[in-house]
Amino acid sequence: MILETIIIAVYSTSLALIFMYALAQLNLLLNYLSAQKKDTHLPPLDLSKENEIPYVTIQLPVYNEMYVMDRLLENIATIDYPKHKLEVQVLDDSTDETVKSTYNHIQKLKATGLDIVHITRTDRSGFKAGALKEGLKIAKGEFIAIFDADFLPESDWLLRTLPYFKDRNIGVVQTRWGHINREYSLLTRIQAFALDAHFTLEQVGRNSKGHFINFNGTAGVWRKDCIIDAGNWEGDTLTEDLDLSYRAQLKNWKFKYLEDVETPAELPVVISAARSQQFRWNKGGAENFRKMLWKVLKSDNISGKTKLHGVLHLLNSTMFLNVFIVAVLSIPMLYIKNEYAHLKPYFYVMSFFVVSSVIFFICYWFMYRNIYGGGIKNFIKYIGMFFTFFTVAMGFSLHNSIAVLEGHIGKRSEFVRTPKFNISSLKDSWKGNKYIKKNISVNVIFEGLLTLYFAFGMYSAFIVGDQGGDFGLFPFHLMLFLGFGYVFFKSLTSKA
Repeated sequence: MILETIIIAVYSTSLALIFMYALAQLNLLLNYLSAQKKDTHLPPLDLSKENEIPYVTIQLPVYNEMYVMDRLLENIATIDYPKHKLEVQVLDDSTDETVKSTYNHIQKLKATGLDIVHITRTDRSGFKAGALKEGLKIAKGEFIAIFDADFLPESDWLLRTLPYFKDRNIGVVQTRWGHINREYSLLTRIQAFALDAHFTLEQVGRNSKGHFINFNGTAGVWRKDCIIDAGNWEGDTLTEDLDLSYRAQLKNWKFKYLEDVETPAELPVVISAARSQQFRWNKGGAENFRKMLWKVLKSDNISGKTKLHGVLHLLNSTMFLNVFIVAVLSIPMLYIKNEYAHLKPYFYVMSFFVVSSVIFFICYWFMYRNIYGGGIKNFIKYIGMFFTFFTVAMGFSLHNSIAVLEGHIGKRSEFVRTPKFNISSLKDSWKGNKYIKKNISVNVIFEGLLTLYFAFGMYSAFIVGDQGGDFGLFPFHLMLFLGFGYVFFKSLTSKA
């Protein structure tokens, strides 16, 4: 029974970690609800007060952005801010024909009086972090606003974010991401659902109580002194934004998150692009756990509760690994449960996954209601969206677990950008996008095999036990079957 004992121990540990994460989410929900009662909004920057207008540099880190480059530059040119106090840096690491077209577009914008510079590198060392660091060397601004190529800030974006820097302790102001193509497909709706949870519950829930949050890599503005004081950008993880965020907060810089300022952006519309983005985010999270754990635990500047939330925050991506372990071991556990009758009471105690799911269901409902409104009709829609999201998220668990394991063991890999599409309506097509990966990862084959594995799990429900089957895990295995099946077939059919 040694193997059975090991399976039970690993399964139980993973369930307990998921439950702990769910409790942290519940705490963030309580923080979020408490924060809604407070009005901390500041009026927009008054441009008539010349002496209060700081110099700002907008950095646009780009790499082979053929489909969105013109849209990005035209949008940034509409930012409402005095031209003599604004600089735009196009940090262009591109290796294709967009270098020339971007240069030509920049020359046209220069002719309008906009202070915009085109910075290129022959060596992409440090990837995005390296480009940001290179631009910072010559940046004129006291504040550094950063936008990825698919983001479209409103014209008053700087006027609404800069007033918060009147507090000299504020090092970063981060805004909420919006989604210009939320309704494009099931895949975009699922991604929007997950990101909305992060940008409501997690960012507000942590920030409102002074816990560590992260700059999200874009749609935020830094105080330049904060970047330098924290040690500047480093390219040793795939999520340089999370890395610098923690280093800055460990040096007592405060972050301000603005839920009411939305910065629209485009979600990946093809699964290969979503996979590359998910891999980078999850591996980078694990890399930062390795890099930052002991610095957080040993810090004398932060409370025990902030340390706990910080550790769980850094372990966010590792939850995928725990979900994957629980999923794979759930079928052997079904057989163990029915073979060893004396263990049955244990399985009632180990209902953590159901309890965790209920907690997530409650937490995410408040996020969903905040965006779509309450009422029975929206609640019914939410139920469908919640289970669809969870089903597909579990289908990504192998892919994301591999990313997490690589991050924890320190395996290095290149910064793989997420292809942009310039797609906002169903009329637009991603077919023919030159940046989409045309090869199929070997992981996809394993996702196909896991689809069959969980079909076997559903079949097992009918044949185990002496009482005509055991259907306790059937809904779980059905969701896993559908989730892995969705990811598998979409990965096969979504090639360029």
